[in-house]
Amino acid sequence: MDIKYEMGNLILLIANRCLLGKQFGESKLEQVSTLLHELFDNGFHLISLFFPYLPTPQHRRRDKARAMLGEMIHEAVRSRRNSGVAEDDVLQKFLDSKYINGRCMTENEIAGLLICMMFAAQHTSSSTSTWTGACLLSHGHRSYLAAAIQEQKRIIQQHGDRINWGILLQMTTLTHCIKEALRLHPPANLLIRHASKSFSVQTRQGHRYQIPKGHTLATCTTVGNRLPYIYKDPNVYDPSRFGPGREEDKVGGKFSYTPFSAGRHVCLGEDFAYMQIKVIWSHLLRNFDLELISPFPEEEWEKFIPGPKGKVMVTYKRRRLL
Repeated sequence: MDIKYEMGNLILLIANRCLLGKQFGESKLEQVSTLLHELFDNGFHLISLFFPYLPTPQHRRRDKARAMLGEMIHEAVRSRRNSGVAEDDVLQKFLDSKYINGRCMTENEIAGLLICMMFAAQHTSSSTSTWTGACLLSHGHRSYLAAAIQEQKRIIQQHGDRINWGILLQMTTLTHCIKEALRLHPPANLLIRHASKSFSVQTRQGHRYQIPKGHTLATCTTVGNRLPYIYKDPNVYDPSRFGPGREEDKVGGKFSYTPFSAGRHVCLGEDFAYMQIKVIWSHLLRNFDLELISPFPEEEWEKFIPGPKGKVMVTYKRRRLL
């Protein structure tokens, strides 16, 4: 199977249920999936970053998919409001929320926020889930796979098949494996910020630079997460670098590790992402023998939101981890 494809579909199911609820069930899921793929495939090339409104065929397909997906959400909002039935999902939270002046959110605002959240919940998490699997299943990293499996055995002995938030927090080995995959293959390789005030920055070499108010700043996470004075052997997959006694992600302060950004604008979905990916991979490690049979994937460097290029083929055999 192609775990890149399967992870994308699985995480779309999770995002669909958490964000849009029962109204976007199996009958509409295939259409939502197709439209999201159109958005991702045609909207995240480098040309889209610098010239987002260029009238290219790709951008026309992107805009058409966005309009169709937005209309589907508009219909869901109207249906929910007319029925008066409340659901336990993010769509309902938006319907119930009000601005400080008492105004409710419009259909356009709800649709825009939900589509943005679907991107954040689906594309980045499916990419990270795939990279985690590719790293763990590579022959050079099988010792980390064995350690992650051994951790699952220990947790099963303590808790059986039960998994909750507290039990997920005990999966430190799996967390480090995911964290290291994110360090080497961050789903967003460029972080952009706007300077709201003037300030200066001093480099390690003692050079000082003035940043004027109003300027735009960008940092490359792929470079920052591989700085050799922070990470030992930075191009090597080594989850143990985050363990006790090393904790290399704290060597340079809070900005040493930035796949989820850092500081006051750190990604609000970080804990959800770790929880989601740990649930998926703990289930796979407990129930399947897996082996990577395709070459280790390359990065999609032609996109500003890169993922693994091509198919990531894996063989699987069901078994029970005791």
